Amino acid sequence: MPRLFRKLAVLSKIETGYGVAAVPTGAEAIIGKNVSYMPLEATEVSRDLILPHLGNQGIILTGKHAKLEMDVELAGAGAAGTTPKYASLLRACGFAETTVAATSVTYSIVEDAVSSATIYFEIDGVRHVMIGSRGTLTMTLAPLAIPTYRFSMTGLLGTITDQVVPAVTLAGWQKPLEPSSANTTMVLHSWASIAEQLTVTLGNTVTPRFLIGSESVIISDRKVTGAAVVEATSLATINWFDRAINSTRGALSLIHGKTAGNIVEIAAPAIEIGKPSQGQKDGILNYSLPLSFCPTTALDELVIIIR
Repeated sequence: MPRLFRKLAVLSKIETGYGVAAVPTGAEAIIGKNVSYMPLEATEVSRDLILPHLGNQGIILTGKHAKLEMDVELAGAGAAGTTPKYASLLRACGFAETTVAATSVTYSIVEDAVSSATIYFEIDGVRHVMIGSRGTLTMTLAPLAIPTYRFSMTGLLGTITDQVVPAVTLAGWQKPLEPSSANTTMVLHSWASIAEQLTVTLGNTVTPRFLIGSESVIISDRKVTGAAVVEATSLATINWFDRAINSTRGALSLIHGKTAGNIVEIAAPAIEIGKPSQGQKDGILNYSLPLSFCPTTALDELVIIIR
């Protein structure tokens, strides 16, 4: 009987200690799309034996790990002060979680004691396990499209076994809202923006390390960047060229959603504008603005708030 690609589930759970395998259940499923899974990443080391005859002497696979990439809809948690269903992936991307009951859940960047996750990739009867998983993400919001996170996760290679795909549930997952004037407000450098798109890339460098006595996946660097496509206005309204030339810093605030339980806020205190490029859509002039997210003290260049 052939196995079907579409019969798959992804489960994720935070580990109690790095590499201590957790056991996620169907209630901890990550509902996503555009899934790409690399079940065995490794370096092929040739043996290169010296023998009195020609021929391939084979290889040894070293540094074995796995990678998962997938889109997850960007939406709230159903009630203010409740963690979203994709929280384990945010934490494994280097965010700490702070909950204010009945109000909000805030995800702030951390560099020490970064959480890790055990991820199950279940595909029509075979379970692939990733242990000690960490990763990075990109957020994209644009009108006429579903807002998404794109998670890229790397984990140590766990077991690969025959298993029945578990039942999963959509309970707790919220229907995403279209980015629009009705649902979304964006303020960039104190300008109430008219925008065609915002992309934010966390920019973690995710490094698998294989040493004697230690194997791990670490986040070894981070450069948060992004891009905004905004409608062109007069220079008196906002002069992007002057701000780019002078490396002027300003804040970004994007609030997506109007009703408690399905609001996602992206906040950054110090954005520098890169080289603006000019384009058009529907005959209307626009600017594409590269964004550099800078910390004001440390670890505060990007915050995600669910409320």
